Amino acid sequence: MSFTVAIVGRPNVGKSTLFNRLAGRRVALVDDTPGVTRDRREGAARLGDLAFTIIDTAGLEESSPESLSGRMRAQTEAAIAAADVVFFLIDARAGITPGDRMFTNLLRRTGKPTILIANKAEGRRGGAGTYEGFDLGLGEPVAISAEHGEGLADLYEALRATMPASAGSPDDDKQKHGGEEPAAAPVAARRKPIRIAVVGRPNAGKSTLINRLLGKERLLTGPEAGITRDAIAVPLVWQGRDFLVHDTAGLRRRSRVEGKLEKLSVADALEAIRFAEVVILLIDATVAFEEQDLRIADLVEREGRALVLGINKWDLQEAAPGAITKLRQQADRLLTQIKGVPVVAVSGLTGAGLDHLMKAVVNIHELWNKRVATNALNRWLDEVLAAHPPPAVSGRRLKLNYITQPKTRPPGFVLFCTRADAVPDSYRRYLVNALRESFDLPGVPIRLTLREKANPYAGKKGR
Repeated sequence: MSFTVAIVGRPNVGKSTLFNRLAGRRVALVDDTPGVTRDRREGAARLGDLAFTIIDTAGLEESSPESLSGRMRAQTEAAIAAADVVFFLIDARAGITPGDRMFTNLLRRTGKPTILIANKAEGRRGGAGTYEGFDLGLGEPVAISAEHGEGLADLYEALRATMPASAGSPDDDKQKHGGEEPAAAPVAARRKPIRIAVVGRPNAGKSTLINRLLGKERLLTGPEAGITRDAIAVPLVWQGRDFLVHDTAGLRRRSRVEGKLEKLSVADALEAIRFAEVVILLIDATVAFEEQDLRIADLVEREGRALVLGINKWDLQEAAPGAITKLRQQADRLLTQIKGVPVVAVSGLTGAGLDHLMKAVVNIHELWNKRVATNALNRWLDEVLAAHPPPAVSGRRLKLNYITQPKTRPPGFVLFCTRADAVPDSYRRYLVNALRESFDLPGVPIRLTLREKANPYAGKKGR
């Protein structure tokens, strides 16, 4: 069985750095500024032959429950409750602080097996702070440097001695199966979840919406704008279908992005868009279709992701007949490059419209993966050429020969023709729109590449 480890400690002791080290890649945001991490983040980790789930948490501070720090503390306490083992980090260079002692009392009350880790122990400055760790009464501190990867062998030994008896390493699993790898899961059980990124301007209600989908307060929310910093991935099962939903930081106009930390958060959100299959762009119903909303939608289209527009905070709007129809017409007018994009009115606060939103996600994902037969495409090409032939350029006629679809995700078509560079953009748009209408691809990015046929007589000399 696998087991779970929560990394806890006061702000700026290196929790996210250790998380990234054990995860084997840069997943969590890391900066010298205290309090970078706010939500708890889970990931797959490995230390030697031990494979386990690791949870990164926010630094604990004394504060009222209703404050932002208090809500962050509640997230950390939830991570401790879910963990089998706790990594308690202290700063070996700073020594023991009152915050560390407060954390120690909290961990004693939980009764969780705890490993005391003195991070930043490299060099001479870390020695004294490491020995101070004995005063906390949690056993011998394990001196490491998460940034440089030092001391991980000692951490392995400590974890091996502390981990739950029910947990086993991959080697143990091999022994149970006669020295062979465990049998693979059935194909149906291994079906990959649909990857979703929820994006939008700050305070559009992204985290609130995801919490409502999950049915629990998994992500940190509140009235403050810009609470989310990391792109947090959470698994979701909706009506028997698996999803992996990424909550992201709010995207402001580039000119308004200030400071290294916000730039890192924006880069993390953009990375989530690139690795998503479907992007839900949440738009505040009270100020719908602002310029930044259109820029984000255009970015998603350029990245080739499937897009669903969620008009959030619909509960704040007065009920008016035809209101959502007007928004769909507005979306088609402003986003002509993805005409027909799904527009769904939702409320993350009340849960209204979530069934329609997830149905739209599944439908657009199917269209994003759609493939059209080559014979159907070429019959279509004959029809569109008969209805609207390509214009002559410089007195010479353009000839479009045949078309095929070599890829999906998004649908990509290659049209073989003469003088590909001479085909006007307006005619290319006509072809894309005709593809969208004829093969029922509303709202999906379409890639149309014009390619010249090879000249069979090129390079041959006359006889």
